[in-house]
Amino acid sequence: MNTIPAEFDEIRPYMPHELPAVYEELIADPEFKAVMGYAFKDIPFENIAAMMRGASTNIEFQKAIVYPFVKGLLAKFSKGISLTCDNKDNISNALCISNHRDIILDSAFLCILMIENIGNTVEIAIGDNLLIRPWIKKLVRLNRSFIVQRSASIREMLASSKRLSSYIHHAITERKQPVWIAQREGRAKDSNDTTQEGLIKMLSMYSSGDILDALKELNIAPTTISYEFDPCDYLKAKEFQQKRDNPEHKKSPMDDLVNMQTGLFGYKGAIHYHIADVINDKIDALDRAMNKNEKTAAVARIIDNILHSNYRFWPVNYYFYEQLTGDTQFADKYTATDKEQLEAYMAAQIAKVDLADKDEAFLRTKILEMYANPLINYLKTKE
Repeated sequence: MNTIPAEFDEIRPYMPHELPAVYEELIADPEFKAVMGYAFKDIPFENIAAMMRGASTNIEFQKAIVYPFVKGLLAKFSKGISLTCDNKDNISNALCISNHRDIILDSAFLCILMIENIGNTVEIAIGDNLLIRPWIKKLVRLNRSFIVQRSASIREMLASSKRLSSYIHHAITERKQPVWIAQREGRAKDSNDTTQEGLIKMLSMYSSGDILDALKELNIAPTTISYEFDPCDYLKAKEFQQKRDNPEHKKSPMDDLVNMQTGLFGYKGAIHYHIADVINDKIDALDRAMNKNEKTAAVARIIDNILHSNYRFWPVNYYFYEQLTGDTQFADKYTATDKEQLEAYMAAQIAKVDLADKDEAFLRTKILEMYANPLINYLKTKE
């Protein structure tokens, strides 16, 4: 960490020598203290402060504070988490590009799995739009996050994107750190997970050479996240109706906070992560005569195809797929009891939507899409 160039000071995670001062700032922050009291109800804040002060590196902080908190969430709000890794040797300095379901937990769960399987954690890309409190910005940088600047002018965004690209390249090639980034800005609210070509272009901006050579240096490992249930599904459906009824509708910072809280403390059922092998051999197979835009699109399609092929499915996916499409080929994948429970689940989620002009048929369709789209995309990879 001590070798990170100064050009990245504004966006990088904190270095070990910076931690003591940041700890003291957080410990003195009333909001942080209140949040820690909520997260660790059975542990006096003085004990939490002592654990923080005893952590001399970011990973030690994660193991002391973040790891037990996330493990507690898994115990209370899930059936457990599992991991499939195609090539564990290659993920120690890979760029894990994943679909995006939960604002906080997608990367947090990956860090837990990394600690348990390779003894390291990923550095995490996080948008500055989520850093709505000073203590949140400090906490995420303690938690090995680097900042993606989204609130800037077009000229500033270009410089910011180049710096971000250079930072990711530096983390992977110079410091041999695994990195996580979502395949698109924001969550795919309908679970139709596709990689933004702009992300691929950004990742290659550190280099003036061929985009394919630049991307190979990043060791891209498509990573598939599957949650049995998404506790934010009704909030996402609500936002779809709000945007349908008012195309100018935008989420507020309070909306983000509600989504974070619901994602953290809502029931997720079973959770599975699949980290595929790096795609360098597939990049090598591409036609070098293509132009830059064609190469960008081709790499995005490679990522999507691998990501879609590695979903994990449960009765909710099969039954809601049937309800959405009328296709009964998976009728043997759920029982009459599953069907009854899933209809009750749907009704309960729709009931949580607090809109005066609630369109229940529309909301139902949107929630059906969220659980059916991964299966639809998976089936396309088999064609």
